[in-house]
Amino acid sequence: MTDSEAAAAAMALSLAQEYFHIPVVTRTYTTACVLTTAAMQLEVISPFQLYFNPELIIRRYQIWRLVTSFLFFGSLGFGFIFNIIFLYRYCRMLEEDCFRGRTADFVFLFLFGGILITLLGLFANIFFLGQAFIVMLVYVWSQRHPLLRMNFFGLLSFRAPLLPWVLMGCSLLLGNSVAVDLLGICVGHVYYFLEDVFPNQPGGRKLLTTPELLRVLFDQEDDSNRRLLQEDEDLQRRN
Repeated sequence: MTDSEAAAAAMALSLAQEYFHIPVVTRTYTTACVLTTAAMQLEVISPFQLYFNPELIIRRYQIWRLVTSFLFFGSLGFGFIFNIIFLYRYCRMLEEDCFRGRTADFVFLFLFGGILITLLGLFANIFFLGQAFIVMLVYVWSQRHPLLRMNFFGLLSFRAPLLPWVLMGCSLLLGNSVAVDLLGICVGHVYYFLEDVFPNQPGGRKLLTTPELLRVLFDQEDDSNRRLLQEDEDLQRRN
């Protein structure tokens, strides 16, 4: 093996290790979005096979549209790159910080947000729901970091809770409809209120409960990983 081949192999191994170091939910969703766009660019599939259409879902049983409408952000370009960066950044920060060791709860956020966005999308006449989903994730993250100051492309300085509204302002300046952003903000606020606000109010209680099935599917692996880490720490202390 030549030096260049060895360097390429080492780089490929490093990239693979970094890829699998990404938390599982973020890795799965981001990969699905990238592969969907790649398949569209290669003309393997068409956007007409992906968009949200209640009539085709109900009458022709095209159930996959309930998922694919969240995976497509348009053809490869600035809009796609912008959305993927925001998806990867804020989804990963949520999973590694707010939902660390709580994969089932994070999956439940995905399900709750996805279902509510789909139901409201029936009335908003929105064909692709992925951008609204990203705004929902950004909203939940921003509300859980109220004191964090942010800098938007070096032009604006503001606290994190204003980030979803800044994104909506950008959509307005670019001439895009703000309905998608408003949909994501509304759903994000519903989740944040039910999960973080209402249970802490006088007479309030927790209304959102992660199904036990999700805990069986996802949290057992997290529990085993935590036990292995604890055993490693105990072994190091003994040595």
